Amino acid sequence: MAFDISRRFMLTGALGASVAGVAGCATGAAASNELAAFPPEAAMADEALLGPAPGVALLSRNENPYGPADTALKMVNYGGRKGAYYAGDAYLELAKLIAERHGVEPEQIAITTGSGEALSAIAMIYGPKGPIVAPRLFWDTTALYASRLGMAEIDRVPLTPEMKVDLAGIEAKVSESTGLVQLCNPNNPTGLVADTAAMKAAVKRMAAKTTVLVDEAYMELADDPETNSCIDLMKAGHNVIISRTFSKIYGMAGIRVGYTISSPETAEVIRSTAMSWISGVGLAAAIGCYNDTKFLDYSKSKIVEARDMVKTTCGALGLEYLPSQTNFVFFKSGIPANDLQAKLAQKQIMIRGQYMDYVDWSRVSMGKIEDVERFCKALPEAISA
Repeated sequence: MAFDISRRFMLTGALGASVAGVAGCATGAAASNELAAFPPEAAMADEALLGPAPGVALLSRNENPYGPADTALKMVNYGGRKGAYYAGDAYLELAKLIAERHGVEPEQIAITTGSGEALSAIAMIYGPKGPIVAPRLFWDTTALYASRLGMAEIDRVPLTPEMKVDLAGIEAKVSESTGLVQLCNPNNPTGLVADTAAMKAAVKRMAAKTTVLVDEAYMELADDPETNSCIDLMKAGHNVIISRTFSKIYGMAGIRVGYTISSPETAEVIRSTAMSWISGVGLAAAIGCYNDTKFLDYSKSKIVEARDMVKTTCGALGLEYLPSQTNFVFFKSGIPANDLQAKLAQKQIMIRGQYMDYVDWSRVSMGKIEDVERFCKALPEAISA
């Protein structure tokens, strides 16, 4: 069933209400005092309550500053005005949209507070069964969450000399006593997409022995998302879980919506292990923008434009960099990553510091074009000083 905004929402007047409704609980002088006590959006922005402070190029968190889409923001307004109520049918409506796109059933979708909550739940579900086998470098925050609780052990496999995920090395460690295999494709922080044929063949073989989790947070930014995704393996009945998020290409990192696609049985376990109720505002925003192809195309084009700027700059400086298919670039600056981070921070340009013992490898995220341009102009001096 199509999600008919005009029928279900517009008739309530929720989307068309005046901003003056902020003072709806007060009148006269009391209303004026209430509005005076609540700073306007511009003043709040100057205080950097959310997002970077003015003048700061925030290129460290893999956020997408071109979002949220207008289609999401309209539904944020609606969701906020309905904030007195639990989410209700919105969960199922979003699950239906996701399921329809990927050719699965709604009960195969588990929606959580960002994909991070689902990944943490999965680590707690499978960690006690045996080690989580994963690449040495991957987005490990959620696996570490379970590890810190004493519920998981992470068995890391070194990357190849080309900084690729060593699928053969990971597969060699997998047995029936393995709790989980966790992969990130495209990988973070390297930005690399695994070879499609090798990836799918390895995942199929490993899934015959244990559950394989493929974190596809950045897949919509890859050159060929449909071909590279492992969703088809899950649909074919293999023991595979796919995770996705609205934090990256959709530009909704602060709104916190993510989901997994798996068998109905696995999805039910993930839903029962998740620790919170998903925000109605988040669900509404995700419903509003999920099929907004115009925004998605624009968002991806700006990220690719910025990524090309960084690659060109690194190439001109003779710096090694990896061919990213994400909204960040991992490059070898020739100086300690933490030193480069500190030097750029002096210019109000924020990038990531060192990962493990990859001393001179740095990760820079793609932000607004003008901020990426600032990074590109500041990099030569930063690495030469």
